[in-house]
Amino acid sequence: MSIAQTSTARLLPGAPVAEAVLNDVRSRAQALRDRGVTPSLATILVGDDDASAGYIRIKQRQAAELGFESPHAHLPADATQQQLHDVIRAFNGDPAVHGLLIQYPIPGHLDYGEALMLVDPDKDVDGMHPMNLGRLAAGVPAPVPCTPAGIEALLDHYEIPVQGRHVVVLGRGATLGRPLSILLSQKRSTADAAVTVVHTGVPNWADYTRNADVLIAAAGVPGIVRPEHVRPGSVVIGGGVRYQGRRLLPDVEESCDQVAGAITPRVGGVGPTTVAMLFRNAVAAAERAAAPLGRSGTHRAR
Repeated sequence: MSIAQTSTARLLPGAPVAEAVLNDVRSRAQALRDRGVTPSLATILVGDDDASAGYIRIKQRQAAELGFESPHAHLPADATQQQLHDVIRAFNGDPAVHGLLIQYPIPGHLDYGEALMLVDPDKDVDGMHPMNLGRLAAGVPAPVPCTPAGIEALLDHYEIPVQGRHVVVLGRGATLGRPLSILLSQKRSTADAAVTVVHTGVPNWADYTRNADVLIAAAGVPGIVRPEHVRPGSVVIGGGVRYQGRRLLPDVEESCDQVAGAITPRVGGVGPTTVAMLFRNAVAAAERAAAPLGRSGTHRAR
């Protein structure tokens, strides 16, 4: 695809990308079941937040559709750190559990970082354990954070040129901006970009975004990217969002589609790919667990 100016942007929905990834996951899960191994993704929910409970239900429905087991632990809102740790240790020690997810956020009196540190890095389907982030930075195979991996897959699916191009990531957060910048700068046919990371602490951040071939909004600041921040004809990926109750507030204003050459939709862009990558990491974890003894343990969950 050539990056050329157009008055109405080409839409880049995430659903076709997610469908392709999940079809691959489905066939890999069937191959495991044929060997007597049922892949599983365990989830932990603390408290009774409606949105969090809804996300768990989505993952459980997807797990059932893919042929995964989905063991679940629901702790009360007043659960102690020790109770949370006990559940994590139980899932870590269960060989039938291949992937483990702690639904975020958790109640404020609990330390999410401490709980995450306790998760077996090889069962960390979010790819957010510090060991896995370190492996990503070092170029060592490991589960990859889901939203960054989904963005790379989306760019690849729509044949958006990335190699040698200038990709600007607006946002430096540990869950998206930082790992994404590492991922897209690695030497790989779907990456190998010149990546610039800017953030709201950079007063002239828009000077950078206006020079991007591909602009990825990852700030988590609703409406921060407006048409005047976008180079005409460039590709705009809306990765950052914030929620107001159940209302989704994306980083990218819808009117940017009058400037960009290609853009993710306000709803249904990166989100579906994130869920798909969660299950890709989970099936890879199950494959590692089922591998014959003596084979290499951790590898990139792709």
